This record gives sequence, C-alpha cells and structure tokens, in this order.
Amino acid sequence: MTKRVVITGMGIYSCLGKNLTEVRDSLYSGRSGIVFDPVRKEMGFRSALTVALEIPDLKGILSRNQRVFMPEQAKYAYVATAEALANAGLDQDYLDSHEVGLFYGNDSSADAVVKSVDTMREKKDTTLIGSGAIFQSMNSTVTMNLSCLFKLKGMNMTVSAACASGSHAIGLGALLIRNGLQEIVVCGGAQEVNPFSIGSFDGISAFSIRENEPAKASRPFDRDRDGLVPGGGAATVIIEEYESAVRRGAPILAEVLGYGFSSNGDHISVPNVDGPARSLRMAIRESGIDLRQIGYVNAHATSTPLGDRNEARAIDSVFGDYKPEVTSTKSQTGHEMWMAGASEIIYSILMMKNEFIAPNINFENPDDASEKLNIPAERIGKKFDVFLSNSFGFGGTNSTLIIKNLQFKNI
Repeated sequence: MTKRVVITGMGIYSCLGKNLTEVRDSLYSGRSGIVFDPVRKEMGFRSALTVALEIPDLKGILSRNQRVFMPEQAKYAYVATAEALANAGLDQDYLDSHEVGLFYGNDSSADAVVKSVDTMREKKDTTLIGSGAIFQSMNSTVTMNLSCLFKLKGMNMTVSAACASGSHAIGLGALLIRNGLQEIVVCGGAQEVNPFSIGSFDGISAFSIRENEPAKASRPFDRDRDGLVPGGGAATVIIEEYESAVRRGAPILAEVLGYGFSSNGDHISVPNVDGPARSLRMAIRESGIDLRQIGYVNAHATSTPLGDRNEARAIDSVFGDYKPEVTSTKSQTGHEMWMAGASEIIYSILMMKNEFIAPNINFENPDDASEKLNIPAERIGKKFDVFLSNSFGFGGTNSTLIIKNLQFKNI
C-alpha cells in the first residue's frame, strides 16, 4: 500500500513577512510587497520594480565559517527552514538520529557567480575569489548549506525546474514518502532577489513598467497587465509519512493528496494550454477526489499577457461549469520564481486554516479568458478543505499539487 503524506511544519521568509504570522496578516489585508528600486534604474533596468526584502543577519546564530558558504537565498532558506522545523516539533536531536530527506527548489545563484568573475577580471588572481565562492555559486547551494547546517542524513537534492521548482520539490518528496523511501522530507524553494539574477528577464521586457504605482504593477488575470514583477525569499514545508507524524504527536496541518506534472513539449518560453491542463487533470486523478471538492485554486498566473490567458483557458477546460474561486497571490508578492511553488502552498494553507481567500488585488477588468473564471478582487470569507495550486516554468515544465485540510487549527 502507498503511504499517506501529511504536512507537519511550515516556515517562510517573504516580502509579506518574515514568519507565518506576519504573512497571514499581509494576505488577509491584501498588502503588496512590491517597491521601486532606484539602484536598478541606475543599472540600466527597463523596470526597477522588485520586492522589499532584507537579507537576514545570521551573525550570532551561525558561525562565520558557516555563513561564508551561503549566498542570500541560502540565508532566506535557513530562516524559513528553522521556523518550519520548530513548527513541526523537530529538534536537532531528532534530526541527528533519523534519516530526514531534503528536496529544495533553486535555479540560479547569479550574484555569487558575478562577484567571482569580477574578482578574476580585476585581480587576475583566482586565489582571491575566496573559499566560499564555489559553494555559493553552484545551483545546489541551498541544499548543500541546509543539509550541513541541520545535519540532515536522508535524500539530499536540488530541484531545478524554473518557476515550478518549489512545487516539484514537494511533489517529488511526497513520492519518496508514498513509496516508503523516506519518512520525513524537508521541501521548499528559494529565490535570490539581487538585480544580477533577473537582469536578463528585464532585457526581454518581461517585467511590468508601472513604476509610478508599484503596488498596482502585478495584475494577474487583469486585462491591462503588462508583465510580471520579480520577487523572492524562501519557503519550507515539512512533509511526513502519516504514521510517523502520529507516532511523534506532530501537528498534522494538511495532507498532500495529489501531484500532477507534465511538459508542454512546445516553445521554450511561450506556454500553451494543453500542458498545464494535463498537469491539472493528473493531480485530480491521483488525488482520487471529485474536482467539485476543490474549494480554491491558487493559480500560477504571473501577470504576463499570454501566460495568464493560457492558464485561465486551461483551468476553464478542466473545471467546466464548476467555478471555485481562483486567485494568484503573485498580485501581492510578485513572481517568487524558484520559491513560488512552495510559498504558494503555505499562502494557501494559511488561508484555508483561517477561512478566507486573499484578494487578487489589481483585478479590475477581465479579458476574454479570465472572464470565465471566478476571480475575487476583494478578500472573501470562505471555509474550504481542499485546494489546488499550479506552478509552471520555462521549458514547459508544469506542476500541480492538491492539498487537503486535516484539522481546523488556526495558524
């Protein structure tokens, strides 16, 4: 028999807050974390929009020798993971004596690479790059650091799947648990916020240029959207085999019911309708539920003209005449990229536990595709016990997760 997979802990560090409580309150109030960054304008960016997020100061928490290996996204991930482990009731003694796995989404470490190359070019001496540079610059930097800092002894792997990375990390971790290969897996996603990591996106005009009104720039599903806003941070979800959680007396928050995935098999950057729709259908089929049990859909919708339209068409093709509320929390956070698939599971669980759906802010006028969906522009109170979350990425990688509430405890 396949094993049940439950969520026993969560932690987050985002532009909506540095912990679960702050993030819940920001979701409830519909607060945007998007700001204008004058430094980016000085660097020649077409769009200077980003999110307000300070890099955690880990002095006094970690030694200098530990910190030297950590780029900014690893620091975000450390804070999020420490909160998630505490939330799940997992202390260092437990981690030391059990094989706890690690799947974390990350698809860049640009800042560390740029700094290393600058040093080589300026100093003409590779020994001046520093001992930490190699570990900061590798794509697997987050899992390298987390596995060593928390002394994790199970599966240790970075999931690199563009903007679906965080979602695939949870889905793949769930597959390991279902098949009895791990009892607990630390899953999540992290995204660096520095300008170097997204300059190429700006170069292809992917970003909104509503610089005079940052809080209104990210407009998923709105007819007048003009591009995404880059965000970042980190989100960690502790998933666990159900019997293990019961034995530990862990706080069982929710259950991972279904994981769907697909590839568009099409254009490298232009999404289609068929690929996402297959991902949704697979997740629903694997969850074993009627789609009418799904009370909320957290859409991938990043605020790009074609991406939002095709996702709306995919959702409509799958759900038909059933119209659950659909929103994109990216209206508040911008696009958190490698982190988004994990953070949006946390955002949705916080809403589910507190019986509300955060507003899809800036949704003023639907287009021909989004008018077919039920998209609330204002916060609504609603009790729902099952939600679906989409994450899609460059290269046509798609991931869909279905999560069920298991206890009505507020977080």
